Amino acid sequence: MTKDMTAGSPAKLIIGFAIPMFLGMLFQQFYSMVDTVIVGQYLGVNPLAGVGSTSSLNFLVIGFCTGVCNGFAIPVAQMFGAREESRLRRFVTNGAWLCVVFSVVLTLAVVAACRPILTLMDTPPEIFEYAYIYIVIIFWGIPCTFLYNILAGIIRSLGDSKTPVVFLALASLLNIVLDIVSIRLLGMNVEGPALATVISQGVSGVICLFYMWKKYPILRGTREEWKPDLSYMKRLCLIGIPMGLQYSVTAIGTLVVQAAVNGLGAAVVAGVTAAQKINSFISCPVEALGQTMAPYTGQNMGAGKLDRIGKGLRSASLIGFGASLICFLIALVGGRQLTLLFVDAAEVQIIEYSYEFLLFCTGGYCLLTLVNTVRFTIQGMGFSIFAIVSGIMEMIARILASVALVPFLGYAAICMAHPMAWLFADAFLIPAFFWCRKRIEKKRRM
Repeated sequence: MTKDMTAGSPAKLIIGFAIPMFLGMLFQQFYSMVDTVIVGQYLGVNPLAGVGSTSSLNFLVIGFCTGVCNGFAIPVAQMFGAREESRLRRFVTNGAWLCVVFSVVLTLAVVAACRPILTLMDTPPEIFEYAYIYIVIIFWGIPCTFLYNILAGIIRSLGDSKTPVVFLALASLLNIVLDIVSIRLLGMNVEGPALATVISQGVSGVICLFYMWKKYPILRGTREEWKPDLSYMKRLCLIGIPMGLQYSVTAIGTLVVQAAVNGLGAAVVAGVTAAQKINSFISCPVEALGQTMAPYTGQNMGAGKLDRIGKGLRSASLIGFGASLICFLIALVGGRQLTLLFVDAAEVQIIEYSYEFLLFCTGGYCLLTLVNTVRFTIQGMGFSIFAIVSGIMEMIARILASVALVPFLGYAAICMAHPMAWLFADAFLIPAFFWCRKRIEKKRRM
């Protein structure tokens, strides 16, 4: 069930690993996309705008959870590449203990802060309660988010990107059924899709846990290996927390963008909401290539094969450039039609807002490709602190677009915010990669 990525063609290994990752991300997007489609079609524009206005706040918190879990999986990949199975299991078990603590503390903190944050974001009064009800339920489900993501991260670190996809597929089907039942049969409002998302992710996590315990004997630790160990926890936190903070710092910039969007009215909020959902969906190939680089790099770092890291990064980036062109063409030709999944055809202005946003975003996917491939490569090499700096660069760019450019360019500045953020991040990450490689080579020579 495991896959050694320290030998063989880097391009073939990356493609073989990324395809299941891509499918998994598609299924993961179904969670939020189906929510949005059903809310928009059955509940109307205001509930749709309410759900959509929480996307940046959702990313701030859930992104931190995902980043932490991905970070916890990197030492596992390094130990797998180094063939140190006992240390691998200790990283797994200590990561599990940390996830329990993180999930409890984070859930209580963000649930209490939901309403004040939505107020600070200048959420329009007509959509405020929809936004609050939806996001507070999502945040009560943070333990489910940790459960699935830490297990999926560990499995991927062992070279298996296929198994998590199966469980996500099952969870996505369950999510769709629960969405329809909650709204059409039970007459629920936005709380229905929120509960469906939490329940579905929890189910996928539990199934993943039972399957992993049965099928991965390499993970079955002894009683001694299950004991908490501060040295392992420190190593995990040094990698995991910066990766989580990178998502959160990036999300601060998107929160500022969302506040600027909110100030332009409910129609703009609805248009951006639809575009962001479509953007999240069609960007999956580029995102999958990036996340592939963390376990690939981690395994090769553990095996001491630094030359393969550069080759893998180059291959992943070139593949990503090709995928970026395809994504742009999809948006150019079908952007308006895709928006009709979320809003009625009579909402002409909302459709145009969505289409313009999509063209700007997909036009910058080459920049996004490098953000993902280079950043995850650096993280796989063990330099997670650079993730925070790149996140700060993205945050600065989004704040500049929202605060400095909106008064002059209006909605166009909103559309430019994401490509600007990716450009700023690349300006830091590309030189940082070469610095990290030289640093590692220097240590190896000493």
